[in-house]
Amino acid sequence: MKHTTINLPFSVGISPTLHIRGLIAGRIIKKNETIERCPIILIDKKEEPHLKQTTLWRYYYEWNNTRHCIVLGYASLINHSYKPNAIYSFDYKNKNLIFKAIKNIKSGEEILVNYNQDPDSKAPLETILTDFNSHRPT
Repeated sequence: MKHTTINLPFSVGISPTLHIRGLIAGRIIKKNETIERCPIILIDKKEEPHLKQTTLWRYYYEWNNTRHCIVLGYASLINHSYKPNAIYSFDYKNKNLIFKAIKNIKSGEEILVNYNQDPDSKAPLETILTDFNSHRPT
């Protein structure tokens, strides 16, 4: 079996603004460049009450009208910002979430998305998603 080496354009580090774990660009990431293509695990929305009782609740995305998804891969560690430099989109055919740069991201800069999916959205998030004290490493 042939193995493929993956050269990721980021590393896991500590957010310079939030002081929690996040993704930091390891090199310049150009506008429209794919940052990561992440496989997902689908979860029936009927399971949401159970999911919300776990830590995974902070990491799921709404997939469609009947399912949520847990994102596998490093992009699940991307933090929220109302001034994002990346966006995510759904690849329903291949069951992936794709994260792309929406502007050039400098080496050493944190990679951020708007959790509302629309980079221009100012809709408030649920408090648990912005309670960074509960995300801090111990």
